[in-house]
Amino acid sequence: MSTEENKAFARRAYDAFNQGLRTGNLAALDEVIAGNMVDHNPAPGQGPGLEGAKQVFTQFFAAFPDLQFTVEDMIAEGDKVASRITARGTHKGDFQGIPATGKQVMQTGIDILRIAGGKIVERWGEFDNLGLLQQLGVVPPPPG
Repeated sequence: MSTEENKAFARRAYDAFNQGLRTGNLAALDEVIAGNMVDHNPAPGQGPGLEGAKQVFTQFFAAFPDLQFTVEDMIAEGDKVASRITARGTHKGDFQGIPATGKQVMQTGIDILRIAGGKIVERWGEFDNLGLLQQLGVVPPPPG
């Protein structure tokens, strides 16, 4: 696929992520994530491949039922697509041992997806987890 086709695919993948989060139906992920996808930055306790990704989406949906990903910027080269992402949601359920706070949160991050055979086969992601924990009140903000 061309870089423009890869970018269009990545946008469809984020739409599938949002659809799965909104509906709790993760079948859309089957269309965009390879069964043996390698996540180079997995969430704590995340299993391998597509099933591990579904596990993470299920956990995030339980904690942030209105979670929504927005693609702010996207750059592609070869078979990789890099996206600057903003995730927004309300903390209404347990999140990695943190009880619901009812707080609205926003987390920014960068995702790099490698696409082959019309599916995501590798993912690298860096998200502002410290900022998220500060918004949830688990970690104090820096002084000053």
